[in-house]
Amino acid sequence: MRNDSFLSLVKKGNKSSLFAMVGNGILAIAKGAAYFISGSGAMFASAMHSLADAVNQGFVFVGSVLAEKKPTEKFPTGFGRVINLFCMVAVIVVSIMAYETIREGLHLVKHPADVKGIWLNVSILLLNILIDGAILIKVMKEIGQEARAESTGLHIFSNAFKHVKRASPPTRLVFYEDLVAVTGAALALIAVLVSYFSTFQLLDGIVTIVIGFLMVGVAFRVGYDNMIGLIGVAAPKEVEDRIASVIFEHEAVIDIFKLRITQEGRYYHVESYLELKKGLPLSEADDIKFSIQDKLMKDPDIADVTLGILEDHGNQEWKGSIPERH
Repeated sequence: MRNDSFLSLVKKGNKSSLFAMVGNGILAIAKGAAYFISGSGAMFASAMHSLADAVNQGFVFVGSVLAEKKPTEKFPTGFGRVINLFCMVAVIVVSIMAYETIREGLHLVKHPADVKGIWLNVSILLLNILIDGAILIKVMKEIGQEARAESTGLHIFSNAFKHVKRASPPTRLVFYEDLVAVTGAALALIAVLVSYFSTFQLLDGIVTIVIGFLMVGVAFRVGYDNMIGLIGVAAPKEVEDRIASVIFEHEAVIDIFKLRITQEGRYYHVESYLELKKGLPLSEADDIKFSIQDKLMKDPDIADVTLGILEDHGNQEWKGSIPERH
């Protein structure tokens, strides 16, 4: 089997994770400098979050590139689950950063720090909201594209939450992380302003702890998604219905005896037994099978298709909808 060139693999890598890595790397450096100048715990937490996101999204981009490699004789099912392994590494990084953030927050609750350089902090946090907000909007659009449920305007937000489970592992990770990043930056901005303009110094430490626990939430959510991805998970019902609809488009298909679709990374492996109308010669039945297989393989999300053919036995096995034939 042919292997793609390195450049073509990089071009197929997850774009959201690449942009997020660059954006969060810049933010981590800026926030780190602001923390050393101001002593703000919320800024420290936000810097740690941006650093964790940059490292994670770098891992995820590399994983998404490797996952695009074509199957080989040694690995005939391809490399789709590689991305799940890289996302699990990202979960470990987030967990470590979350621990450090919570620990710093507890320290600040006991020993509040005087916040300095207020406008530097405010400027960087506003930049944070702007950059991560732009990345979040981009990844929300990608969720719609990957789920084949694109929308416009304000519907992009509700659509992303509705279909995020149908997005690829790297897209889901960037979505969860940037959702927390924007929330964390907004909380840090409030903490910096309140700590500077009031005597309520405890808020700095409290917000730092809250951001740490938000990072823990991301680690658990992404960890769970990728754990089931490594085991092998059934495709969503919408994907199953879409593939069944393509199969039933052929007039010779009477029923689907069995349909199993396994998701591996961002790709699907399809295995099915089709019941064809009675009396077809074997050569014609084979032609029908290969015709349906070729049609399914045109779907960019399907990695491979294995079909078997049976003669219709009169009992309806497929419980889903069957498109009307004209």
